[in-house]
Amino acid sequence: MTDLDTRAAGRRGALRRAAPALLGYAAVRALGLLVLALWSAARGKSAYTLLTARWDSLWYTGVAELGYGYEVRLPDGDVHSNLAFFPLLPWLERLGAAVGPLSYADAGFVVSLLASLAAAWGIFAVAEHVYDRRVGLCAVLLWAVLPVGVVQSMAYSESLFTALAAWSLYAVLTGRWVTAGALAALAGLTRPVGLAVTAAVWAAAVVAFARDRSRAGAEGAHGPPYALGEGARRVLGMLLAPLGAAGYVLWVGHRTGDGPLGYLDVQAGWRNGFDGGAAFARFVAEKFTSFPAALAGAALVVGVALLVRLYVAGVRQRQPLALLVYTGIVVLLALCASSYFGSKPRLLLPAFPLLLPLARALARARTSRAAAVVCAVAVAAAVYGAFWLNGSGPP
Repeated sequence: MTDLDTRAAGRRGALRRAAPALLGYAAVRALGLLVLALWSAARGKSAYTLLTARWDSLWYTGVAELGYGYEVRLPDGDVHSNLAFFPLLPWLERLGAAVGPLSYADAGFVVSLLASLAAAWGIFAVAEHVYDRRVGLCAVLLWAVLPVGVVQSMAYSESLFTALAAWSLYAVLTGRWVTAGALAALAGLTRPVGLAVTAAVWAAAVVAFARDRSRAGAEGAHGPPYALGEGARRVLGMLLAPLGAAGYVLWVGHRTGDGPLGYLDVQAGWRNGFDGGAAFARFVAEKFTSFPAALAGAALVVGVALLVRLYVAGVRQRQPLALLVYTGIVVLLALCASSYFGSKPRLLLPAFPLLLPLARALARARTSRAAAVVCAVAVAAAVYGAFWLNGSGPP
């Protein structure tokens, strides 16, 4: 058997192991889309329009169709520029429209559907590698039944980013450094939080170099024969990882004439920035000044406490450093940004390693009980997603 045959067989085996998780994921998303379609029809709305032609999806299709340079000046002086939106999703929308009969919005929807499956597979691969196959299945199902899981099917960049991040992290865990760096670069072209993937690649690589040096010192030599080639691939992965985000940010600075910090000015026009969570803390505190708003405030406090507890659980369970670094930065940027607060739940969607402690607990339960829990939560999430998307939705 040739190396090519061996790799092909390995991929088929990996797909067979992941198949139950992918089928379960597809079933949950199909349920969510069905409930959304019925709910929207009852309200005289188009579910497809909600998924492909509202909020940020309109900005992405605008970039795909017209390119960068469009902006909206609001009465209060704010400037909303499409330079705030990273280019990979619009590029894929443009490609989809160019090679087939799809509109840009159609292409964005197809990209999100395919990317969500790729993300589910990547989550399974990471969880299976760190724990086992059953935990991988549970992790995918938990990601599918998140209350804002409907965003995974929207023409947004969350699914695409999560797919690239998950597979980059898997490449790090399995020592495929060049692949990890290339996928991190693509993640950096998808969303600003791509720097979390870059940081994970760098942190894992630095630790690997330190471990190699320690081993070489203990052996009184320069390490095993493959160390030089492995080190070179590791360095190349580290060099590739930041290219996507850095390249786009520098390009925006050049285009606006504001230099390397030009992208921050673009985000400021959207009232997006990093304030250490001060604005979010004020937002939560204001909820406690009246009733029933105080109930929402209490729910937010509980939600943040749960995020912290899940992260601490990951630390205690000795999750790999790459996962901890990635998750920590995603959560930090989501909670400590001064952006619109209603968007924070969807900004946390890529932080899938937070679900691993829950997945381990679910995996230990009897199959019948675990299935009942997942089904019940899937129904609740489908109803909530339809209600949410027909209401305020994800800005």
